[in-house]
Amino acid sequence: MTDQKKHEDKQELTKKTIIHKIKEHALFLEIAVGTIVILTIITIMIFVNISSRIVIDKAEIYAPTISLAPTTPGVLEKVYVSEGDVVGKRKTVALIGGKPLNTMTGGIITLVENIPGQIISSNNPIIEMIDPKELRVIGHLDEDKGLADVRVGQKVKFSVDAYKSKEYYGTVDEISPSSRQQDIVFSISDKRQIKQFDIKVKFDIDNYPELKNGMSAKMIIYKYN
Repeated sequence: MTDQKKHEDKQELTKKTIIHKIKEHALFLEIAVGTIVILTIITIMIFVNISSRIVIDKAEIYAPTISLAPTTPGVLEKVYVSEGDVVGKRKTVALIGGKPLNTMTGGIITLVENIPGQIISSNNPIIEMIDPKELRVIGHLDEDKGLADVRVGQKVKFSVDAYKSKEYYGTVDEISPSSRQQDIVFSISDKRQIKQFDIKVKFDIDNYPELKNGMSAKMIIYKYN
């Protein structure tokens, strides 16, 4: 092989090497740009997802307590129910002074004061119950954590501590018109009181029969349905 031929082969190899490096460099740029684009999209999606939600860590399953007491004082003669019993509407649950004590609505008995011979007044309920239809998830939301964005009808996803792996769904049913007086938080920066408001969420009782009054919960409110 002549020196001229060797020189030409060397030049060709150098040219190919340069072209290969350029292609590698271009591919690197494509990968880098693609990675940046993907990361940007992911960041935007995370931001949109976070900004479209209101997270409430303090919540519980709750139904109002229905207290049963006689209209006139009398001696407690007999109690016909126990805690945990499911009763219907106009069910006789006790006999006081010869008069039946009846329920006004159906529900679950949660408390029974069964002391025969005790004088029971109208201010002394001996039986308490709840109406399962009135069960709600009630979240306690600081006024500066998104209260202004909460609306009736917004979708809600929630969980309870008893069934951590299960997700439940409901809708915002009511926003408390006044703050919870017992839960006042102080802002560190300006020492101003931050009030908490109750957000009530309605859910399908029939679909979630395992949910019980008093269970601790967490919820996520979606601003945009």
